[in-house]
Amino acid sequence: MEAQLIDGTAIGKAMRGELAADIAALAQKGVQPGLVVVLVGENPASQVYVKMKGKACEEAGMHSETIRLPAETSEAELLAVVDRLNADPKIHGMLVQLPLPKHINSERVLLRIDPAKDVDGFHPVNVGKVSIGDPTGFRPATPYGVQQLLLRTKVETKGAHAVIVGRSNIVGRPMAALLLQNGPGGNATVTVCHSNTRDIGSVTRQGDILIVAIGKPEFVTGDMVKPGAVVIDVGVNRVEDAATKSGYRLVGDVQFSEARKVATAITPVPGGVGPMTITMLLYNTVQAARQWIGR
Repeated sequence: MEAQLIDGTAIGKAMRGELAADIAALAQKGVQPGLVVVLVGENPASQVYVKMKGKACEEAGMHSETIRLPAETSEAELLAVVDRLNADPKIHGMLVQLPLPKHINSERVLLRIDPAKDVDGFHPVNVGKVSIGDPTGFRPATPYGVQQLLLRTKVETKGAHAVIVGRSNIVGRPMAALLLQNGPGGNATVTVCHSNTRDIGSVTRQGDILIVAIGKPEFVTGDMVKPGAVVIDVGVNRVEDAATKSGYRLVGDVQFSEARKVATAITPVPGGVGPMTITMLLYNTVQAARQWIGR
């Protein structure tokens, strides 16, 4: 029997509907949650993602801005934009779309963002808050979305062994912190695999919950999945496919057709984690607006 599909598109849509009440409550206080995205250069994938973020904000009744800067923008010029947005009371959430051009130090830019507006959750202040379970910290949108997928499909994390493949600061490490927390969607026993993990298949096969975010197309095969596991595939990769009009197709970091025969539930690519990332970015922006009122 094939695994149940975890539909991130449907869950994300439902969650955005639930967010409407919070946005309406803020409107009664004269506040419209505002999110601005700064895009430097013309990375095609970034442009598509930024467009989707803007559309989602507008549909939710939030204030949305996109600041597009040429690829030759200097680091000093970008930092000046960040400083201006830090001081803008209409903007509650801000993110600088990565990757940035090579002549700009990404870490320096991310550190310049006011932690109270860092809805991406990458500033060390928010990383620390999330690590210790401080609810005022902003959880990075992708792992936050994964946690919500687990909660809303009633996957029991308490006491479960969660294996994460990938240790990036964007997904792997914050995902481990969220699953370890004492509360809903937490209390798991967590193992993190990475490029130096020996016999990685023997580790992934222990996971009641297997979360893969390694950036390698179809890296996890069916024999690396524990029978009955829940598989969350965070990866989005383009692979050549002459049979398609575009000349490529999107695949995850998991060999979907094989893993689906072994798992009890699995996220598709696309339509799994991706829609949840944007949804949780909206949630973080609304949280930022609420916290701005309460300062």
